[in-house]
Amino acid sequence: MYRIVAKDILAPTISRYVIEAPFIARKRKAGNFVMIRLDSSGERIPLTIADSDPQRGTITLIVQAIGKTTKHLNTKQAGDTILDVVGPLGNPTPIENHGRVACVGGGVGTAELYPIAIALKGAGNIVSTIIGGRSRELVILEPEMRRCSDEVYITTDDGSYGRKGLVTDQLKDLLDTEPGINAVYAIGPLPMMKAVAQLTRLYGVTTFVSLNTIMVDGTGMCGGCRVSVNGEMKFACVDGPEFNGHEVDFDELMMRNRTYVDMEKTSDERFACRMGREVAR
Repeated sequence: MYRIVAKDILAPTISRYVIEAPFIARKRKAGNFVMIRLDSSGERIPLTIADSDPQRGTITLIVQAIGKTTKHLNTKQAGDTILDVVGPLGNPTPIENHGRVACVGGGVGTAELYPIAIALKGAGNIVSTIIGGRSRELVILEPEMRRCSDEVYITTDDGSYGRKGLVTDQLKDLLDTEPGINAVYAIGPLPMMKAVAQLTRLYGVTTFVSLNTIMVDGTGMCGGCRVSVNGEMKFACVDGPEFNGHEVDFDELMMRNRTYVDMEKTSDERFACRMGREVAR
């Protein structure tokens, strides 16, 4: 059992959890993830490790409540426990000194980008960070990103904060500025990462994307996270989760990600009914 040490709310539906996991805290690197299972009847889901404290033996997970399991996790508080936390899994993010880099985060993807931005800054890069959200209340980790970036730009779909528009609008401006961006790290919804990769391909700029696709066991045995990269089949859990964004077949990946939509909807509805019954007692 893994104890939740602390929980705080970053935005509507987005929570930050600090969890006791000493071994993972000592071993994790930027880009690693864990597979969690809340209880013996729960499903396994992948969550990127946003931060860790080896001295305290804790890891930090930032989670958006969008499906049955993440909504169930959102009901837990400090002092509660999680049955399984397995990791660190996946390959660490490729970190090197590119010179000037852009870190592009969309929604809760900013949480996954945070440790990468820290590592890139530590490698000597000039880090330009772009944080995108649908609205101001969904822009997360701005103070943290400012501490590890040389400059931070905010974009919102509705213009309620920062620049109105998409992260690609701001990224294009940076790519057009001298000296230009030499590498881009993008994490967010699949359509966002696809758009970033399409843009940077025009400039010939190395682009890394993180593919937290459908995962069941996180060890490459189930095959649920298959993705086509440069015409070859890869498993996001063991071959990634980071890949060259210019080589990923995003259209195929987005289609595969819709495979279990109906089952996820049914599971979510059953959980909502269960929670409703518990509240009514």
